Amino acid sequence: MRLEHQTSSSAQRARATGSPIPPPAADVVRIIPLGGVEEIGRNMTAVEVGNDIYILDCGFQFKEEETPGIDYILPNTGYLEERRDKIRGMFISHGHLDHIGGIPYVSDRIGNPTIYTRKLTGLMIKKRQEEFAGNAPVNIREVEKDESIKLGNHTIRFFGVTHTVPDSMGIIIETAWGDVVYTGDIKLDTENGVPTEEEFREFEVFRNRKVLCLLMDSTNVWQPGFSIPERTVYATLERIIHDSHGRLIIAMFASHLERLIRVVHFAEKFGKKVVIDGRSMRTNIEIAREIGLIKYKDDTVVAVENMASYPPEKLLILATGAQGDEFASLARIGNKSHKHIRLQPTDTIVLSSSVIPGNERAVQKLKDNLSRQGAHIITYYASDVHASGHGNREEAAWIHKQVKPKFFVPQHGYHYMLRVHADLAAEMGVPPQNIVIPDNGSVVEIVKGEKIVKTAHKAPSELRVVEGLTVSEISDVLMRDRKALGQEGFCVVVATVDRRSGRLHKSPDIISRGFVYLRDNKDLMDQTRLIIRKSVEQSMRNPRSADLDAAREDLADSVARFLLQRTMKRPIVIPVIVSV
Repeated sequence: MRLEHQTSSSAQRARATGSPIPPPAADVVRIIPLGGVEEIGRNMTAVEVGNDIYILDCGFQFKEEETPGIDYILPNTGYLEERRDKIRGMFISHGHLDHIGGIPYVSDRIGNPTIYTRKLTGLMIKKRQEEFAGNAPVNIREVEKDESIKLGNHTIRFFGVTHTVPDSMGIIIETAWGDVVYTGDIKLDTENGVPTEEEFREFEVFRNRKVLCLLMDSTNVWQPGFSIPERTVYATLERIIHDSHGRLIIAMFASHLERLIRVVHFAEKFGKKVVIDGRSMRTNIEIAREIGLIKYKDDTVVAVENMASYPPEKLLILATGAQGDEFASLARIGNKSHKHIRLQPTDTIVLSSSVIPGNERAVQKLKDNLSRQGAHIITYYASDVHASGHGNREEAAWIHKQVKPKFFVPQHGYHYMLRVHADLAAEMGVPPQNIVIPDNGSVVEIVKGEKIVKTAHKAPSELRVVEGLTVSEISDVLMRDRKALGQEGFCVVVATVDRRSGRLHKSPDIISRGFVYLRDNKDLMDQTRLIIRKSVEQSMRNPRSADLDAAREDLADSVARFLLQRTMKRPIVIPVIVSV
């Protein structure tokens, strides 16, 4: 896949008129979230100290209602592109797409910096990079969680964190005024609300460290108490697999690798065959097997086309699509378009994931389709079949106690989530004046290790998206037009005008898509033609001096105003005036 990069003229004009951001003073630590602090996804933060820039994560976000017609939303890396000579490295906390998905799209734009990460994450990045054959190869340097490296004028250290994918790590950037600590996505492994000994060991690294600023995941801090430990989910899934007397289908994120590994282990333990139905899931299992995270007999995993060779009670299907993804395995099973799998009343389906905000309707439709075929469905509402990879309030409070930061900048979440996390940090002893809640592109500076400010400057934050093979910045006007097309439809009105008399040569043509069905609205269309005739002939009363552009604009305004009065709808009106 070869990517094309485009920048909209409106974004270029905005950048040209904005005042340039000066380099940070020698006594300043600059922190710029480039994505991930106004949404869930596209996590990316730049930390700039002197002549060194360190990049933390590089994810993307899936499209949402506000961005119809696009594939992914990227962090805006305009700030980094202008300072690529200062970039010392990109540090990736773990292998989820909201932290690695942007790499193929932005790496070459910022000079292809070396990527520092753990082994599993590095393999996931390399595997994904194979889909982008036209890109320059990425340079990955594997690190260990207790390793330290010198880059530029600063030392970078790492520590292990708990998440839903193995090899997740936090990052420590040492500065003259103390550490900048970045957790990535994080939760705690707990037993009865008490962190395990391993968590205490990992956070022991902060016992004698001076932490200048903490940058921390805020996704679930608004939820009280502790999140469900992953071991509880494992125990639930093990019981379900053991007790199932029919075919079992378990759907989850392909990136929940730790859980995938456990499910395959339980299936083999109880003598079941595993069908892995989903390319991303197969890829991740292969990566885990390659580095020894998972071991199973060669005949444990069977091809989907060979399922009929085994009794239903001996089959466990791992499927993608628990979020209602239209083309994923589970959706095809639900709408009966799957080539090999047809549901039976004896089947049990486990949806081992929570519903991502915005996907509620798609997931409900999926459950309805599956239920109509008689299958029994188990969700996280009724059973502990899913645990979030993001810690709740009490977990965040415990982490704050261990790290003891002087300053705090919440990350990863909608503004409300960041605000709740900021309030918690204040409760844990961080003075309110030492907390900054950023937006994407905010330029946050810690001056002399004594004061934190959100400056008047702002890094480029225009919406940067992937559409097919193109990476571009898109304007609000374009998104507004796309939403209007989807909600109100459009009308093309065609007027053929005699160039000598300025009168219509024939009755105007009207083409409607997504607005009204023409055959059922003959009176409306006849009246619209009268409006078209009146507008055009008024504009073209002096044909030789007529301004066609102005005539088209007047025609669009007249028709749009009339249709709004008659239908209370606002279709996009496309005027065409042909002179003959």
